Amino acid sequence: MSMMRAVQYDRYGSPDELAIRNVPVPPVRPGSVLVKVRAFSINPIDAVVRRGELKLMSGRKFPKGTGLDFTGEVAALGADVMYLDVGQAVWGGLGGLAGTTGAAAEYVVARRSWLSAAPKEVPLLEAAALPMTGLTGMQPIRDSFKIRPGQRLLVIGASGGVGSAAVQLAASIGAEVATLSSAANMEYCRALGAREVFDYSAITPDELQSCFDAILDCHGVGLNAYSRLLKRGGRMATVSMRGIKDALLSMVLPGPRIGVHMTRPNSPDLAALARLVDENQVRPQIEHIYPLAAMATAHRDAESGHARGKKVVDVLG
Repeated sequence: MSMMRAVQYDRYGSPDELAIRNVPVPPVRPGSVLVKVRAFSINPIDAVVRRGELKLMSGRKFPKGTGLDFTGEVAALGADVMYLDVGQAVWGGLGGLAGTTGAAAEYVVARRSWLSAAPKEVPLLEAAALPMTGLTGMQPIRDSFKIRPGQRLLVIGASGGVGSAAVQLAASIGAEVATLSSAANMEYCRALGAREVFDYSAITPDELQSCFDAILDCHGVGLNAYSRLLKRGGRMATVSMRGIKDALLSMVLPGPRIGVHMTRPNSPDLAALARLVDENQVRPQIEHIYPLAAMATAHRDAESGHARGKKVVDVLG
């Protein structure tokens, strides 16, 4: 039986629970693809699940894996899988909570419908910063907001992984993007394509004095105050779990409703995102690259609350 290194944990808790183990390579099933992982990223949901905050969904069966998106090469194809070849560079996501192993492993099995060819113009190590964050930024901008050139979009928490992708995506459409971030990241947001940049610690929602066609929240705090900045008919969505409470409150309080966006990895969207990368419309934004042996450190840093782009783990490092 072939073996691989994978990150697992045996109980909910701190990043110190994460361990690298030798486990069997998962079998490829019909409609799925075995991918030799080149790199994966750290997403906020990874820490939420690891801490046990979603145990009603993730359950108490251990060991558990971690990691939801990745880049790599096709190692084997399941029955009925078309339009991919062994050795082809791909990227994708797992579409939900990881099982006994996740993307934090040397091999991962993913549904064909959750994969596409990877971008050709950036290395797989760098591209690993984008699958989930890119889709999380792209789907609400395109589907919920239907942003058009000249419309105004506010991105709250714009310097993190999702925010940095969303700013680039909206700017590439021709939207007028405003951002809220820490003072240290204001010029970073401007370089991504924001026309207006604000320090969230130095300005209140009332002081913005602007009307927006759409607001994308990546932070999850004080959303009802920001929702009042929408134009009539404008839309707001949060991608942060911390924003769910405010979103629910918006259903019973006066004013605009706040949607909760749940990212859905799928081949067409991943392929569209790859084209945007190859066209230089969106670039991976990486704060730090960690070796697999530093997985606990990567999780600990991700929980610090300070981000400029994504944290990526190099499986070969």
